[in-house]
Order: sequence, then C-alpha cells, then structure tokens
Amino acid sequence: MMKNKEQSPPSLRYQGKTLKYADRFTTKILNPLVWQCPNDSIEKLYKERISTNHLEVAVGTGFWLKYSLESGSRLALLDASQEALDHASAALDRHRPETFNADVTKPLGDIFDAEESFDSLGLTYLFHLIPGNLELKAAKVLDNLLPYVSPNVSVFGATILGAEIRRPMLAMAAMSYGYRKKIFWNKNDSLGDIMEVLSARFRVFNVEVQGCAVLFWGKGLKEGYIKSLS
Repeated sequence: MMKNKEQSPPSLRYQGKTLKYADRFTTKILNPLVWQCPNDSIEKLYKERISTNHLEVAVGTGFWLKYSLESGSRLALLDASQEALDHASAALDRHRPETFNADVTKPLGDIFDAEESFDSLGLTYLFHLIPGNLELKAAKVLDNLLPYVSPNVSVFGATILGAEIRRPMLAMAAMSYGYRKKIFWNKNDSLGDIMEVLSARFRVFNVEVQGCAVLFWGKGLKEGYIKSLS
C-alpha cells in the first residue's frame, strides 16, 4: 500500500478482518440504515444488467455477483488489493474467475490485451472512495476501462453522493467519519456529475437516487466516443 493515504487505491480499504465482516456490515447496517439504499435495488440492478462476459471492478467480497451471475459465465475481477481478489475469487470459485491486480485510476494497457472485449462492467461503491471531483474521477476510471469493452457494453454500479441530496443523521455521521479518516471523498459529489459522465459516453443511460446512493447504468458506447478511443 502506498504511504500517502490520499492516493491509496480505494479497494485497499478492504483488508483482513474487514473482508470477513464486510457483507454483513454493508447489507445489514450501511445500506438499509445509513445510506437508506435497499439491498434489493442493487441486486435488481445486477440481475438486469450483468452479461455472461463480465468484468467487476473494486470487487470487495464479490457479494452481488453471487446472486446474479449465470453458470458458465466468464467472470473477471479487477482490484488493487490482492487480498480482496483472493477473498472474492474463493467466494465465486464455481465461476473460475480471472483476476487482475491493478489500480483502475491508472491506464490498464499492461494488464489487458488490446483485443479484450467485455460485455458488461460493474462499478459498485467505488467512486466515493476516490479523491477528486466526481465528474473527473468517474471519467478517468471509465476512460481507462472502456477501451476493453464491446461497443454495446452494459456498464452499471452505484456510488454514495455527498451533495445536493437529503442526508439522514446516520449518513451525515458516517460521512463525517469517512472524511476525517480520508476514506470518503464524496463531499461535493452530485447527481449532475455522474449524469454528465454517462451522457458523454453512452447511447442510453439512467440514474436513480436511492437514499444517499445513486444507482446508474449506461448501455452502448456513443459512436463519437468510440472514435475518440482509436
């Protein structure tokens, strides 16, 4: 792990004992009580948008993939933490996942073949852990990943917003703690930011605010954006 916490890949927060209890903490406490984002909404997003040739980024424990990925699917996992990759791979062993240990905020040419082409891409609870303006950091992550997807790709995920939404007291307390510990970087992240990023890259997109979270998806790369990748 890098010494400068502000620049540490966000998935490195999931280490050791935190991985063991992450599923229960997220689904029993954070989502329903703090963020007020129903687990069913995220599960539905995965089931509706995932393909049989899927890349999951910042995997955590791989929890949402357990209930959405069809048998026989190709699954690739990308994370900056080898420990998180090992944990998720074990949980998803029946899918025989490929693993890639990399920081998604940096170019990925060293780990992916130029001919790589995933049909779906999952980005759940990643952006609010990356320093910087949401529009800029989401754009950077997507621009690093989209050269390795098919033109009709399905991209989906969720992030916690910090601006221009109603935040319950528990959420305000959790975010304040996250800011002090330099875990959360979403103080100014707004719905408009993620909409700008999606509209610039995808033919069709949708956003849905659930409590403090925004669930989003984009489908099919815009022709102009495809040309900008070449």
